[in-house]
Amino acid sequence: MTNIFHVVSQGDVSYVASQKAEGGQLAKCVIRLREFGGSKFGNEYVGTMFGNLAQCRFYEGDLVAASLRFQVHEVNGAVYQDIVVNDVVKLLNR
Repeated sequence: MTNIFHVVSQGDVSYVASQKAEGGQLAKCVIRLREFGGSKFGNEYVGTMFGNLAQCRFYEGDLVAASLRFQVHEVNGAVYQDIVVNDVVKLLNR
């Protein structure tokens, strides 16, 4: 899904072990996005950014276009949904 969002917040970058990443470490960061055009109670999503994208900094109120990927996985009979942010482009600063 690709849509336009306002950035609500972004967490700090952390590093996780990865066999695919150079140096064995992969940057990871969580970002909270609210759909554009809605009120302050509009639909929100919390997604995870990885790699170089996780090292980009976005600020509260930034208007961005973002591509989100929704995944579901099962662990010990419990089902979880993850949102991965594939790409983010800043459109406008607030």
